[in-house]
Amino acid sequence: MGLYKNLDENIGEVDVIIAGGGTAGCIVAGRLAEADPNLSILVIEGGPDNYQNPAVVTPAMFLTHLAPGSKTALFYQARKSDHLAGREVIVPCGGTLGGGSSINFMMYTRAQRDDFDSWKTPGWSTDELYPFLKKLETFHGPRDEEHHGFNGPVHVSGGTLRVKKVEEDFIHAGGEIGYPETPDLQTLDHNNAFARYMRYVSPEGKRSDAAHMYLHPRLRDGKHPNLHVLVESQVVRVLFDEDKRACGVEYRPNPLFQPPGADMPPPKRTVRARKLVVVSSGACGTPSVLERSGLGNPDILEKAGVPLVENLPGVGHDYQDHHLILYPFKSALEPHETLDELFFGQLSWEEAMKRKDPRLGWNGIDAAGKTRPTEEEVASLGPEFKAAWDRDFKDKPNKPLMLMALLNAYFGPPGGAEPGQYVTFGNYTAYPYSRGHIHITGPEVGDPLDFNAGYFSDEGDVDLKKQVWAYKRGRELMRRTSIYRGELTAFHPPFSAQSKAAYTTVDAEQDRTNIQDLEYSAEDDKVIEQFLRENINTTWHSLGTAKMAPREQLGVVDKDLNVYGVKGLKLADLSIAPENVGANTNNTALVVGEKAADIILRELGLGLPN
Repeated sequence: MGLYKNLDENIGEVDVIIAGGGTAGCIVAGRLAEADPNLSILVIEGGPDNYQNPAVVTPAMFLTHLAPGSKTALFYQARKSDHLAGREVIVPCGGTLGGGSSINFMMYTRAQRDDFDSWKTPGWSTDELYPFLKKLETFHGPRDEEHHGFNGPVHVSGGTLRVKKVEEDFIHAGGEIGYPETPDLQTLDHNNAFARYMRYVSPEGKRSDAAHMYLHPRLRDGKHPNLHVLVESQVVRVLFDEDKRACGVEYRPNPLFQPPGADMPPPKRTVRARKLVVVSSGACGTPSVLERSGLGNPDILEKAGVPLVENLPGVGHDYQDHHLILYPFKSALEPHETLDELFFGQLSWEEAMKRKDPRLGWNGIDAAGKTRPTEEEVASLGPEFKAAWDRDFKDKPNKPLMLMALLNAYFGPPGGAEPGQYVTFGNYTAYPYSRGHIHITGPEVGDPLDFNAGYFSDEGDVDLKKQVWAYKRGRELMRRTSIYRGELTAFHPPFSAQSKAAYTTVDAEQDRTNIQDLEYSAEDDKVIEQFLRENINTTWHSLGTAKMAPREQLGVVDKDLNVYGVKGLKLADLSIAPENVGANTNNTALVVGEKAADIILRELGLGLPN
């Protein structure tokens, strides 16, 4: 089996090096090996192997990856921001083989038709990408061959549990506040509705991550002796020859996984590439690899002590993330209807596995939606918001303003609630205007990063106003559910007792036939805004830091993912997304991987003819 923690000394040169074993990188490696077992491929991943790791393959354990001391996630610390009440937000990313697909919430959410079309790149329109969207999946929902695939590596199903009571309750309440149910919100055309969500989980209850679906089968079938995967090793930089052709990479063992007494910092090593280097280190990791390789803004590289190879000021420039906030509510649910027993430690993972508890194959999210405000609501949010709405949304009904989801568990700070049964309402911004950056400050992997997450930094506070609107809508929805028993007030805006929007706790199901919307004063809105600044966070949806766009528009790669100004170097991850998507980003990472593999296979003469 070609999986190593220390690379075999005989492997000094391969045909293709893939720098990063995340979602897209695993797909590229798997598809290339499938097309030609004689092609020698090396994937270099900074984190550990994920094969049959219970925390990876067991869907309900997804939060364990974000625990302090996690070795399956990378934690990027952003600088303090006045827009965030002086906070330093932390952005986790996948830090194990399979990348984000190995540790995420597993929500099956596709982009909208306008999203891919907005990339304005030949070969990357929605109609051109739809075959790849279907190719990657085995969809276990209703047979709809126009929109879904049924023979791909990635399983999409309901897993081993759906709490129908909550699902129905949530969908019904969504209809009460103006959002109908749609049978499938993932056709790329449906919008402004709620739906019953599927997940990247097999019907048997196993996570369907990119490494297990694309890479591990070929590492273990005995038919791909030239596929090699090196884990627990960090790519330092791409190496170039005198013609600025990528000819290999420099890497080092990851200090996190070295035994006591090992040399620190670990010694650097090199491996050569005959045909191609593909950087696939994620939207937070790829810019650093490029800049340490001499590709980027000359001023930033000079300050970092890195010789310039190619002037590419777009590297690390346009950081984006969806903005998420989670609001816990008290509920009337039974223990078997939430993940709380597992999250609070009342039921151990070992005991749950022994019992074959169906919650293990569940992510706790049965229903969610993509939503837009009414024209009246738009007007109430002020002239800056209305101007942005009229420009970017009003005549584009395909674009949601926000995404909303209900999670059957307490999602909040550890120790912030007594053990019980909760639900959490999540709001995340579909297309934030805020932008940040991520850059190196030195030539080594361990040097600090200059990371500005950029949340709520947009002119006119439009991103902030989106979240104010979403909080009010989400709260109205929850008040109309039968399971609602009041807010967990420590994690909601602290309204005054005199406010008409003050909280109430209910002991039993309310009469839902005559619920009136709450009234919020200007002072209440200020309370919500301040709470948002103090609590808004990442959705783990980083993208856009090395975008696919014309070079004069700060693009870093062309339509075939070639890095401008050099040869033999491509990018394949969410760093290349030129515009955001109204969806959880895992599906977009998967399709980027499939499209990248197709481009490379054709260039190597291994793909299907045009």
